[in-house]
Amino acid sequence: MKITYQVLSLCILFAISLASVAHAKLNIVATTPDLGSIVREIGKNKVEVTSIAKPTEDPHFVDAKPSFIVKLNKADMLVDGGLQLEIGWLPNLVTGARNQKILPGNPGYLVASAGVPVLELPASLDRARGDVHPLGNPHFMLDPLNGKIVATQICNRLCQIDEKNCNYYKINLKDFVTRLDQKFSEWQKMTEPFRDTKIVTYHKTFPYFAKRFNLNVMETLEPKPGIPPSPAHINQIIPMMKNEGVKLIVIEQFRERKIPEFVADQTGAKVVILPIMVGGLKETGDYLSFFDYIINQIISALNAKS
Repeated sequence: MKITYQVLSLCILFAISLASVAHAKLNIVATTPDLGSIVREIGKNKVEVTSIAKPTEDPHFVDAKPSFIVKLNKADMLVDGGLQLEIGWLPNLVTGARNQKILPGNPGYLVASAGVPVLELPASLDRARGDVHPLGNPHFMLDPLNGKIVATQICNRLCQIDEKNCNYYKINLKDFVTRLDQKFSEWQKMTEPFRDTKIVTYHKTFPYFAKRFNLNVMETLEPKPGIPPSPAHINQIIPMMKNEGVKLIVIEQFRERKIPEFVADQTGAKVVILPIMVGGLKETGDYLSFFDYIINQIISALNAKS
């Protein structure tokens, strides 16, 4: 009787262990909240997602906390934006994590920018031109159609590392793409009246967004990427904006306000402060609501100036 009870107990423990493994979620680490949001759309309740960069900070400069190393050590998959956006902080975290799964070349390491049409590929590299990204502009997630490309890549990779749930991921991908396409049609209709509108931005953050929605970025407040605005450069921008009729200055929410507001005061333009990642404001909790918000903000500002 005692032996039978022990055998029964072992069987129960074994069954519980198997059930636990069967229901275990994949641990996915994404470098930015945008990527994390899309992983959630595809993985839903099969994944546990951690985003490293805060939605309100400059993704070029992230404080590499030891807690991130712990997260990466336990990760089944790392989604890296690529194009060297994270070059200043991600490599040391990955090295410190000592996790073979997420090393480049392994299935658990995904570069999200692969397959994305890249803008601003430099013809040559010259530090005199500022903080130029040698692989092109890394802010590709600000084009919602690139979000579709990234979602497909994430789905394919999840299918590779979790084959038994592949159909589940494909269903979620189809649903996400359908909803994104519906929203994109709305966004196009909303922005069409403002086609070719001239704007100025702080940094080269918005080329993908501007190209997709037919806005014309005339200049940046930075004289060169990563170089703070200088009096000489601002003195050139102000008359240009007046001559060209530029009525909008678009800046990221983590930028200083003094110089953009000065330029706006001198030119009659309006400063629009935007989040550049999902979760930057409470209204931007996922990838689609993020675009809803920034498009509505831009349209409201342009309507106010017309």
